Amino acid sequence: MLFNSYHFLYFFIVVTTLYFLLPHRFRWFMLLVASCYFYMTFVPIYILILFFTIVVDYFAGIYIEKSQGRTRKWFLVASLVANIGVLAIFKYFNFVNENITLLMGNMGVKNPIPYLSILLPIGLSFHTFQAMSYTIEVYRGNYKAERHFGIYALYVMFYPQLVAGPIERPQNILYQFYEKYEFDYQRIADGLKLMAWGLFKKIAIADRLSYIVNVAYDEPHKYHGLNFVIATIFFAFQIFCDFSGYTDIALGAARVMGFKLMKNFNRPYHSKSISEFWSRWHISLSTWFRDYLYITLGGNRVSIPRWYFNLFFVFLVSGLWHGANWTYIVWGALNGFYLVFAIISQKFRNRVAEASGITKFPKLYNWIQFLTTFALICISWVFFRARTIADAIYILKSMFADTWTDVVNLIHTHHAHSLAPGTKMIPAVLVIIILEMVHLFQKRRSMLQFVNSKPKYVRWGIYYAFVLLLLIFGTASHSQFIYFQF
Repeated sequence: MLFNSYHFLYFFIVVTTLYFLLPHRFRWFMLLVASCYFYMTFVPIYILILFFTIVVDYFAGIYIEKSQGRTRKWFLVASLVANIGVLAIFKYFNFVNENITLLMGNMGVKNPIPYLSILLPIGLSFHTFQAMSYTIEVYRGNYKAERHFGIYALYVMFYPQLVAGPIERPQNILYQFYEKYEFDYQRIADGLKLMAWGLFKKIAIADRLSYIVNVAYDEPHKYHGLNFVIATIFFAFQIFCDFSGYTDIALGAARVMGFKLMKNFNRPYHSKSISEFWSRWHISLSTWFRDYLYITLGGNRVSIPRWYFNLFFVFLVSGLWHGANWTYIVWGALNGFYLVFAIISQKFRNRVAEASGITKFPKLYNWIQFLTTFALICISWVFFRARTIADAIYILKSMFADTWTDVVNLIHTHHAHSLAPGTKMIPAVLVIIILEMVHLFQKRRSMLQFVNSKPKYVRWGIYYAFVLLLLIFGTASHSQFIYFQF
């Protein structure tokens, strides 16, 4: 069930209404049934995969808490093997098998292992990582094992963040299922406003930009230079609005009922360094890898070479988490390289900045850092969006070799081979401007607080203007969210 569909609208109205009508003691059960239905609208049989991991992790948590010594570790290992095993079979088996087939084929040997004709369960990486965080937290003694099977199942299945996060820790969400949240007009209104903003980002920005991005990236050899620069910048905003739009709808839907989910994005493209970007982008996943992989490897409390390896390895795994394709692995490796190189070159870059005198102009210096960071992130997005490594390399080569020639030709001839007609290009630029105007405003004050502080007639004027913008720029594609595939 897609958040940007009428099916979800009806589902949301019915579930939310039942939530407030039912006595508190029945709400968890209704939410669990609703969440199961929500998930089963995709591929019904895959609910059994979730049921398997839920049962394993529920009992693993209890026995980890009861046990002592090495036995505790074995129960944790059993839980992790079950979860990672499901990921390995459904997400990575065919990828590994395909590469083995290619390797053996180069040696003249046929691979006897057949491919599996299976679909990737939607949101598998998200709810698997959330389940693993539960058993790890119980093992570390940071959270007591949940005894209520239904509540634990709801922790994994909670429909707003089931298929694309945020990836919640048990400390943040589990206790909330025991809380009784009354009908509160202001909270519900705030949640609906957040959902509306998320929907705008999805259907008015992300889906509109996708028309232009898809033209370039689906048939790259028809285009070159400036076209790829435009398409890649548009993709940067497309993927942000697509993913953060989903998150806003998820947070808003949860807030309507009283639940508080963690913030997953914080204006990431306003970052002045790669490390700052990753502290603002997909925060729930970045902190997951930090707490459960990076620190486990030793973090920065090791030798400098090992520290660099830890950083690089975490980003490499992050790339693999996103998908079973070499493009994602290269994307992760490239971001890992960015971060390590930034640390190594920090002193040198500071000396260059001081010597050039640019630090005497802090606003200009900030803009240079901001634009450099955005450019590096866009380069990495090429690998994320391209279908193959070969396509990504072709696009990057053309961007660096042909863009200036395209710009010169455009200046002299006032004509360029465009990705899309002005009727699509101009609205695409306008929605990005609207997004950035909101982001700039939010640096000083929350937009929600600003709207709520205004008189009723001003608020309704803003609402009507927002609906008008949605009607003007919104699309009716009902396209799937990008991160559903992960």
